[in-house]
Amino acid sequence: MPIQQGSERDTRFVFVTGGVSSALGKGITAASLGRLLKARGLKVVIQKLDPYINVDPGTMNPFEHGEVFVTEDGGETDLDLGHYERFLDENLHRGSSVSSGQVWLSVINKERRGDYLGKTVQVIPHITNEIKQRIHAVAADADVVITEVGGTVGDIEGLPFLEAVRQMRHDVGRDRICYVHVALVPYIPAANELKTKPAQHSVRELRSVGIHPDVLVLRSDRELDQGLREKVAMQSDVDLEAVISATDAESIYDVPLRIHAEGLDRVVANQLGLPDPQGDDLALSEWRDIVLRTRETRGSVRIALVGKYVELPDAYLSVVESLKHAGLQHGVDVDVDWLSSADLAEDGAAELLHRCDGVVVPGGFGYRGVEGKVEAVRFAREHDLPFLGLCLGLQAACIEFARNVVGLEGANSAEFAPACAHPVIDLMPDQRDVEDKGGTMRLGSYPARLLEGTRTRACYGEPVVYERHRHRFEFNNRYRRAFEEHGWVFSGLSPDERLVEFVELSDHPFFVATQAHPEFKSRPNRPHPLFLGLVAAAVQRRREVQGVLPVDVDGRVHAQFDEPTVGELEQAARVGEA
Repeated sequence: MPIQQGSERDTRFVFVTGGVSSALGKGITAASLGRLLKARGLKVVIQKLDPYINVDPGTMNPFEHGEVFVTEDGGETDLDLGHYERFLDENLHRGSSVSSGQVWLSVINKERRGDYLGKTVQVIPHITNEIKQRIHAVAADADVVITEVGGTVGDIEGLPFLEAVRQMRHDVGRDRICYVHVALVPYIPAANELKTKPAQHSVRELRSVGIHPDVLVLRSDRELDQGLREKVAMQSDVDLEAVISATDAESIYDVPLRIHAEGLDRVVANQLGLPDPQGDDLALSEWRDIVLRTRETRGSVRIALVGKYVELPDAYLSVVESLKHAGLQHGVDVDVDWLSSADLAEDGAAELLHRCDGVVVPGGFGYRGVEGKVEAVRFAREHDLPFLGLCLGLQAACIEFARNVVGLEGANSAEFAPACAHPVIDLMPDQRDVEDKGGTMRLGSYPARLLEGTRTRACYGEPVVYERHRHRFEFNNRYRRAFEEHGWVFSGLSPDERLVEFVELSDHPFFVATQAHPEFKSRPNRPHPLFLGLVAAAVQRRREVQGVLPVDVDGRVHAQFDEPTVGELEQAARVGEA
C-alpha cells in the first residue's frame, strides 16, 4: 500500500547496526540502500548516531576521526554524511548527525532548567527519549529514514542508542521498522574457508539487547555459497533471502548495484510494506552510467595532494572523491600522490612535485606543515603546474605570493605568527576574543560574486555561487591593492565585497584557490566545477608532454579529444621522471 509522502506518521525507519569489527562499511551500506530506495521514487533521509562524547567532530584532530564534513547549514559532522550526500545526491543538515555528547548535553541542560520537574534523570527514559526525538526530527518530510548506529554492537557507549532503537519498534509499530545488521565473515587461510561464527555471535549480542535483525549484510572478501547462507539464516533466525552477501568491491560506487542484485532493497521494502516500482530496473540508469565510467577510463593523471594528515587518507576523503568524480567526467583515472607538507618543507618541493600533473593544497589547522604547503604553491606557480587551493590552500597561496612576488618580507598568517610584520591572513574582527572553539567558525554555505572574465567564473558558468566554509581567518583587505598591482586576481568576493572568496592568476594554465571547501558539494554524477577545471588542466599538461593537442580547461568543454593509450601515458610519465 502506498505511503503518504511527507506524513511523519507514515514514515518508515531503517536502522543499520554493525558487529564483529569497525570499518566494515556500515556507512556505504546505508548510503547504497538510500540510493536504491530513492530509485524507487521514495524521499529518503539518512542519519548517523555516533557514540563519542564530543558534541561534534569539529574539535577532533583528523588523525583521531578523519575528515570533518560540513553541511549546508554549518553542521560539523562525521565523514559518513559525505557518503550519504554523494550517494543520495541530496543536501542533508546538522540534524542528520547525532552524537552522545549532543544528547547528554541537551538532557543535562534541560535538567538544569527544571524541565523534568524534579524527577530523577536517568538513561531510560530521558536519554533514550532524547535520542528518539532526534530521529523523529528528521522524519517529517521523509518516506524512509535510514539511521546508521555508529560503533560496534557490544560497545558500552553505544548501549543507549541501541535501547532507543529497540524502543522505536514499540513506538511506531513493527511494520514500520527494519533492522539491518552488517557483520564480518572472515576467511581463515589455514582452514581454507569462510567462518560465520563471528557474525552469529554479533547477532546474538544484538538480540541480547532486544533487537532481532530482519536483514543480515555479510561482509567478506569472497562470495558466500548457498550452504553458508543457509547456515547463517538458520542460526540467526533470519529469512534466507534476507542474508545478503557484500563482497569487497573495486569502487564504492559499485556497491549499490551489487546489493541491488543481491536483493537488499527488495527485502527491506517488503519488510516495510513499501510498494514495488513498475518494471524491474528502477531509476538506476544514471548510477549504472557512473559505474560504467569507472571501468572505461583510459590513461591517468597524477595529482599531488599536499596535506598535513596524509598518513590517514580519510582526513581528505571528500577531496579525493572529488578528484575521482572529475576524472570520471574526463575519462581518466586520477592517481593521488600523497605528499606530507612537512616533507616538502624539509626536502623542497621540486624533488616530489616534478612528476605530477597537478597539485591540490587542502585545508587544515595549526602551523605544522604550513611552510611545506607554501613551497608547493611556489613550485606550482613558477612551473605552471595546475593548482587548486582549498581553504588553508588559499591562505598558503596568499602567503607565498606576498613573500615572493609582492616583496612583503616575513608575510604570514596571524594564526601562525601573531606578531609577523605582514599578516596577509588575519582573524575576522568578531573572532578575536573567542575562547570556546567549538562551532564558532564561519561555517556552512555562503554566497560569492564571481568576477566576469576570470577562470573561476568560466569554471562555474554562473555569476553567483554558494560554497561551504569552515574557517576563522580571512585575507587581510589592507593588502588587496598591493596584490592586484602584481597581477593577483580576486576572482570572487562576498556580496558586500568585504571577504575574499576566490583568487587566481591570469598568466597561469590553472591557478585557482578558494576560501571555501568545494569538495563537500561534488557528486559522482555532478563533479564540482573547480575539480573539473583542475583535472582538465592536468590532462592538458600530460598531453603537452606528448605533443598531443590539448583540451579546454574551463571545466565544461572537455569531451572532444583523442584518448591517449595507456602505453603513451606511461611513456610520458617516464619522460617526466627522467
